[in-house]
Amino acid sequence: MTSTPAGDVVDVLTSDHRDVTALIAEIWSVRDPMVRRDLTDTAISELVRHAVAEEMYVYPAMRKYLPDGDKSVEHDVEEHKELEETMKRLEDVDVSSTEFDEALRKLETILADHVQDEESEQFPELRRRVPREELVEIAGKVETAKKLAPTRPHPAAPNNELFHKLVGPGVGLVDRLRDKLTGRATK
Repeated sequence: MTSTPAGDVVDVLTSDHRDVTALIAEIWSVRDPMVRRDLTDTAISELVRHAVAEEMYVYPAMRKYLPDGDKSVEHDVEEHKELEETMKRLEDVDVSSTEFDEALRKLETILADHVQDEESEQFPELRRRVPREELVEIAGKVETAKKLAPTRPHPAAPNNELFHKLVGPGVGLVDRLRDKLTGRATK
């Protein structure tokens, strides 16, 4: 999940939304359990990285520039928690089970609502209120953060900028090591 060099943070995050939504659609279309697991692990990894980067760099900008920024961020953090809990469930169940299908449907529903809120309300407001240069700068920070972020859901961890900046890179390193040792797909 990458953006064009001249893109701003809205372009980066919108591209992430499209990529993860497409991965979820692909999961529904595949029956092979190994392929389903790999696609699911990739979707989870991308979604976790996206959420962490948002919490580190986008939410502070929302708080600073949007009139209802605190309220929007609180709502988004709650959705991130729901997504994390659902992703954790997806990691733990057999991809051929009805429980997996239920969890995937729940993930898809929460994600669709989250994407709708961001793309129809928050992103246009960010573009209206945040200087273009800052949006481009945040895009670079988000891309860097996604490279260091955890690749697995950690529902018990705090969803805030300070935690992600101080502890997140270490958690991300451990996650990537676990991914490599277990052969888990993350891209």
